[in-house]
Amino acid sequence: MASPLTHFDERGDAHMVDVSGKAVTDRVAVAEGRVVMEAATLALITEGRAKKGDVLGVARLAGIMGAKKTADLIPLCHPLPITKVALDLEPDPALPGVVVRATVKTGGQTGVEMEALTAVTVACLTIYDMLKAAEKGMRIEGVRLLMKEGGKSGRFEAAP
Repeated sequence: MASPLTHFDERGDAHMVDVSGKAVTDRVAVAEGRVVMEAATLALITEGRAKKGDVLGVARLAGIMGAKKTADLIPLCHPLPITKVALDLEPDPALPGVVVRATVKTGGQTGVEMEALTAVTVACLTIYDMLKAAEKGMRIEGVRLLMKEGGKSGRFEAAP
């Protein structure tokens, strides 16, 4: 039985998967993560009092840049022609913190799950960076793929 781990060859060596035989299809992935913080730190965002400026705006741009740089960061990822990156950063007083969701699209021969996960992670790290002077104990949690669609494997949706 062949290994389901496609990034290893028959000898067990890591390699970049050959996707040249795959069909070009529309592909989309959605990922999410959270930055959990104290209510007073969240207030710095929602009241516009963060010393470094527009925390959510900068984190949104950082997430977009992160998605575009995924192949430079993850050794076996293919560089992809990304057609869309959108980030939704929602302050959530119930956490308290910020919920980050990224949607990434491409028309290509391989999926954009890693790009969506990278976008979320970089946005979360940027939120941490911009607020670390106020609170060093923030936590980045729950980074996961919510949905992917396209390609031979079809649609995946994470359990709620």
